[in-house]
Amino acid sequence: MSNKNALSAKDRIAALVDENSFVEIGAGVTKRNTDFNMQEKQVPSDGVVTGYGLVQNNPVYIYSQDASVLNGTIGEMHAKKITHVYELAIKTGVPVIGLIDCAGIRLQESTDALAGFGQIYKVKTKASGIVPQISAVFGNCGGGVAIMAAMSDFTFMEKKNAKLFVNSPNTLAGNYTEKLDTASAAFQQEAQVVDFAAEGEEEVLSGIRELVSILPGNNNDTAFSDECMDDLNRMTDNFAAETADPAVALEDIGDNNFFMEVKKEFAKEMVTGFICLDGMTIGVIANRTAQFDENGKVTSKYDARLTTAGCNKAVSFIKKCDAFNIPLLTLTNVEGFATTVEEEKTIAVAAAQLAAAFTEADVPKVNMVTGNAYGTAYICMNSKHIGADMVFALDGANIGVMDAQVAAKVMYGDDKNADIAEKAAEFAAQSGTEAAAARGYIDSVVAPGSARKQLLYAFEMLFSKSGYPISKKHGTI
Repeated sequence: MSNKNALSAKDRIAALVDENSFVEIGAGVTKRNTDFNMQEKQVPSDGVVTGYGLVQNNPVYIYSQDASVLNGTIGEMHAKKITHVYELAIKTGVPVIGLIDCAGIRLQESTDALAGFGQIYKVKTKASGIVPQISAVFGNCGGGVAIMAAMSDFTFMEKKNAKLFVNSPNTLAGNYTEKLDTASAAFQQEAQVVDFAAEGEEEVLSGIRELVSILPGNNNDTAFSDECMDDLNRMTDNFAAETADPAVALEDIGDNNFFMEVKKEFAKEMVTGFICLDGMTIGVIANRTAQFDENGKVTSKYDARLTTAGCNKAVSFIKKCDAFNIPLLTLTNVEGFATTVEEEKTIAVAAAQLAAAFTEADVPKVNMVTGNAYGTAYICMNSKHIGADMVFALDGANIGVMDAQVAAKVMYGDDKNADIAEKAAEFAAQSGTEAAAARGYIDSVVAPGSARKQLLYAFEMLFSKSGYPISKKHGTI
């Protein structure tokens, strides 16, 4: 059962939508099943409130499970109400928000309930890439319901009372809740299932409102936030010092210092999230080498290397952005791949998928090299060679095969007469931004202070980019 202090299904909707904007549909629907004394039980709305409303003036469809009705379990008609909402959303091009508080499958309805789960999975798959799907977990979200949440584009979770699991902690061999609560928000964030976690229900609902405000309604829309009130030419003098922790750097360059990080507790060496530039929503993928606290002090350090988990995190995010026509920005600072036996089992496939995701994405793509960009790891990070439309580099950035000192030792390790320092200097001359610019591998070397306006102008010029050649009747020469 849900916590007694939790909001009701209707209260959650009321707190989410713009005032007086929600319209309920299917309120009269209830169970058909009469087995196991079900005829004696009242099941209002079959345990789920469905309808539509406005969130930040954006139309949305909503379903909110009612844990006070048979613990919010999913039966035949409960599932039909959810699938109906999805079918309407697909027809109208409107996002779907699911507020989850559910004990799982309704056992009394047996195979009818099981069929209902299949119908939900099918319609969620059909909607994938057409309209954004957002789930928020407030109470229980177990078994097949956890799969529903994982099929969404973005999943929120309340930290105190919410539980998300396919198998409960006590059923896992050698484990129990007190030892390791695998159903907790903290665990599911680290497992890549949950994108955002919050302390209370109000904070979860506020996060959903913020996310909806920057996402497009569907895959034919363009994502814009409110009108930009920030200075388009605002300087970012601290940008170079901040780039080690992209979460800080991105706040600096985004409109009104806005940055919404996605999956912040998973694969922290790779940062993903959203900023806005002149009101346009931009998806960002960035390499992290340090993490700063609110005072600018380094609390964690990371190698400038691609990991399997980091690649997987980036690939998932790229595909979502590309599906919904959200432009992509990368902040690149990478020197190679993670070097462990376990990584060696998986990194080739993960890096291949990262390169393919960037290559296949046909949205505007801009790359800014903020530090070192070495070897094929750099190629995989949205380089011009795999399709970036524009590539910038900060003063002092390096682009090349590898570190100059290491390269000199590899090339002249057997030559006792070679001056390694001299050869390293020669190699470094080929790895600087000037050499890369001379070959057209980068478009411009920019001062850190002008990072915001350079990126903003680049995306504005790329706004009309089409993945298909612009057709013409004939030339005019």
